[in-house]
Amino acid sequence: MATAVDRSHVLAIVLAGGRGSRLRPLTDDRAKPAVPFGGQYRLIDFALSNLANGGFRKIVVLTQYKSHSLDVHLSRTWRMSTLLGNYVTSIPAQMRRGDHWFMGSADAIAQNMNLLDDEQPDHVLVFGADHIYRMDPRQMLEHHIDSGAGATVSAIRVPRSEGTQFGVVDKDPRSTGIRSFLEKPADPPGLPGSPRQSLASMGNYVFSADVLREALETHRREAETEFDIGGDLIPMLVAERQAHVYDFTTNEVPGETERDRHYWRDVGTLDAYYEAQMDLVAPLPVFNLYNDAWPVYTSFRTLPPAKVLGGEVSTTLLANGAIVSGAVVRDSVLSPGVRVEPGAVVEGAILLDDVVVESGAVVRRAIIDKNVVVPPGREISAETVREGDEFTVSANGIVALPKNEVVKP
Repeated sequence: MATAVDRSHVLAIVLAGGRGSRLRPLTDDRAKPAVPFGGQYRLIDFALSNLANGGFRKIVVLTQYKSHSLDVHLSRTWRMSTLLGNYVTSIPAQMRRGDHWFMGSADAIAQNMNLLDDEQPDHVLVFGADHIYRMDPRQMLEHHIDSGAGATVSAIRVPRSEGTQFGVVDKDPRSTGIRSFLEKPADPPGLPGSPRQSLASMGNYVFSADVLREALETHRREAETEFDIGGDLIPMLVAERQAHVYDFTTNEVPGETERDRHYWRDVGTLDAYYEAQMDLVAPLPVFNLYNDAWPVYTSFRTLPPAKVLGGEVSTTLLANGAIVSGAVVRDSVLSPGVRVEPGAVVEGAILLDDVVVESGAVVRRAIIDKNVVVPPGREISAETVREGDEFTVSANGIVALPKNEVVKP
């Protein structure tokens, strides 16, 4: 029988301090967790919504690089009732344990041990801030307590051929214990009973608070070096036989369908970010934003409803304030305030807030950041990048334009 969990004695830590350099130019001016997604959300909204829906509402967000946009979003969106002791608050890097910024994800927690001292939790949830998924964290915590683990790693089944891209769990065939934790192994271990699959870390963890404290203190006494959760802390606890794995495919979320069950995407590259957005616009979306039983929360700009004035619009998400006037828009995501003018063509594109595609312009397989104006007759695609254009082209031919970029006619 699953253990009943007292969520008042659980602290949730969301790690939001990464540079996100592989998502440039979208991260030139903002932290990766603040990157817009799905028309109206930010990447961090998915992790925070999972925690809030699961009843974990004492949440600290550890920030570091270019955090202004993220801090503004958190302050406007993630306000909870203080009457019941709930909060979501951002904590910047403060150099509490020396003259240096965070030196890895585990060091980020080590530098903020005062949070555990203040809250005195029994368990600590540590979640990443930049993955797209639905998950009920209550079930992971119950599994952690029932297994007697000191640390639990949430993992998703992936083809072994893809395991080289992740931290991979080598699971004990007789239990949920972890025999070894391998960072991007050349030959990922298969699963017992499913040798063509591997268990890849999702970047979500549960720790018993006393075990986490002791592990962080041990490392601090031994060295002041780079210290990551996946690369250092979990292998340390594996060696002590305190680490277990939680198989994400056992997680059940209210309202999910067979189509989107156990969906999880790491959107760390432009191509992965683009493909995850395309998952949203399919007629039967691979990830369903319309699940009212487990909503994704965010804040909204005060804008009128989206409007279509002729033209052709299909398989497209239209956020508030978007206007399509006599244009062709297919397989795209239009964020708040976007305008597509007569005669323009937008296909397979992600247009962030207040982008304007003027008359006769063409945008194909592109990501355009905020406030960019595509002038009349100009085409934006991998095939039409000109010398002197300050555009980025991904490995799969996705063109990305930075925020406020001035596009030449």
